[in-house]
Amino acid sequence: MSFSICVILSTYNQPYHLERSLWGYARQSWEDFELVVADDGSGPETRELVDRMRRESGIDLKHVWHEDRGFRKNEILNRAILATPADYLIFSDGDCVPRDDFIEAHLRHARPGCFLSGGTLWLSQQLSDRITVEDVRSGRVMDPSWLRDGGWRPGHRRLRLTRSPHLASVLDHLTPTAATWNGHNASTWRRYLIEVNGYDMGLGYGSEDRMLGIRLQNSGLRGRNVRYRAPLLHLAHERPYRDRTVVERNRQLRKRLARSGEVRARVGIAELG
Repeated sequence: MSFSICVILSTYNQPYHLERSLWGYARQSWEDFELVVADDGSGPETRELVDRMRRESGIDLKHVWHEDRGFRKNEILNRAILATPADYLIFSDGDCVPRDDFIEAHLRHARPGCFLSGGTLWLSQQLSDRITVEDVRSGRVMDPSWLRDGGWRPGHRRLRLTRSPHLASVLDHLTPTAATWNGHNASTWRRYLIEVNGYDMGLGYGSEDRMLGIRLQNSGLRGRNVRYRAPLLHLAHERPYRDRTVVERNRQLRKRLARSGEVRARVGIAELG
């Protein structure tokens, strides 16, 4: 591989989930990567976890933090982008557990002029609470039979965990789901993110990641689906920062952005103090 890689994980006061996510990265088939935890103001438990995981996991781990002044996820993600010199950036959340080939899948399908769009499989609160660190470290958390025994009822979505590269590739080409920028599972070249001025820090929770993807597309990039080739499990939790008014406002902004052709974030990386 002729380029460097960094995974950026966003988190906020969820050390239980973050620990399971980090152990998922500790068992990746592709080991040469940096990981930046983009921390939107968590308490000391998260810093203590990151310090411990740095010692125990062998991950090249960096912690980027700012004080808690409400939902400022886009700002801490921009600071995380600036904190790494890596050429290629993979984005996810600290409540998502990757399969052992997650990074390898993103790198295998990385192309100039593109961003990769993955999805996630949402687990119930009951099953999320059951998953232990050892379940992640052993890999059984990605076994559909083990998940079903825990109450997982995915229906046709069970195919999202297929280990067949050929079937996964076919399904990614056949899926009707649009290739959008999903903050829990997306990747592209760092230089493209700098060119569009990163995430828009003026946005609250709700579609704020999708709007980065629209600006990337407005700049000429094309989205490619890796929903079946780069799977994640999403652990359940509450979202006290979710405001329906903000979500609806962002939805309308997203529509206008798609029509406008706008490329650069109005308040983004260049505006960081």
